[in-house]
Amino acid sequence: MASSIHDLARHLNISIGTVSRALNGRADVNADTRQRVLDAAKKLNYSPNQSGRSLRRGATHSIAFMLQPHPGDQEYGEPFFIPFLTGLQAKLAESGLDLIVVMGAPGDYQQERLRRVVETRRADAVVLAWTRREDERIDYLTQAGFPFATLGRSRSGGDAYPSLDLDFEKAGADAVDRLVARGHRRIAAIRPSLDLNFGYLFLTGYRKALRRHGIEFDPELVADGFINEAGGYAVTPEVMRPKDPPTAIIFNNDAMALGGCKALAEMGIRPGHDIAVIVIVDTPLCRYFSPALTGFRPPLEPMGRRLAEMLLASIPAFAGPEGARIIREVWPLELIARDSD
Repeated sequence: MASSIHDLARHLNISIGTVSRALNGRADVNADTRQRVLDAAKKLNYSPNQSGRSLRRGATHSIAFMLQPHPGDQEYGEPFFIPFLTGLQAKLAESGLDLIVVMGAPGDYQQERLRRVVETRRADAVVLAWTRREDERIDYLTQAGFPFATLGRSRSGGDAYPSLDLDFEKAGADAVDRLVARGHRRIAAIRPSLDLNFGYLFLTGYRKALRRHGIEFDPELVADGFINEAGGYAVTPEVMRPKDPPTAIIFNNDAMALGGCKALAEMGIRPGHDIAVIVIVDTPLCRYFSPALTGFRPPLEPMGRRLAEMLLASIPAFAGPEGARIIREVWPLELIARDSD
């Protein structure tokens, strides 16, 4: 009688995820463990089920991108994700793979939808975005031994999967440096909520730069909200309430900045005149605002192509002569100076 993967895991006293990764030749399993698993599979007459065989052969010929819409009528994401997905699809197509987008309900973090993709083998691998500081999706995929890569870092999963992120910490620090050089000492920061890791990285850079310039951190000048126009509109008035209000604001993304600038205008405060504004993660929307918003631009289409390369490099069937390997990179953002600061 053929054994199952559960039998293998019990026999070796290791997790099912480790067994699965070893059988798939994942680079994050050491050579000794991989050999133990292969020897046990032969001894116990292990026979993978059909879905497992399909996964290793890449039978679906598709990669799933998990897109999470945000709640409300401002479903932020298209100006950022469309160029990224264009690059991702272009590179996957070179290997005969299609890109499919899996959307959840607005505000749903997709854990159950992700589980269905994995358990029914609807795709050969998954790409995650909006990584949280502690991300249960990453923990789940790591445990399951299912190939994946992330756009963004997380503290979950260690270094066992490919990830490509932007250097939000440096951008946050550079924004403070630019504003301080222009005479600002009261600098507010507005970031997304929901435990999104890039918001933490941005705030870390912001605080480090304040400290380097001898400026005391003021929690009244920091606010967080939904990562859309409504979120920026709702929380911007909060940072304007102190007796000594800010003379500059750094927004963590374009959508929050657009909503925040509307709130400022309604308060009789003119961005670019009465208050300086800088945006982390600039998109084409920023150049059409009046005044045009200074921001840090990510190379979105090249990032999509590169993350596809990194994901394929981690899968033995696509890794080439070098063998499967885990690649993790952090890319800089380019400052685009406009009129708002």
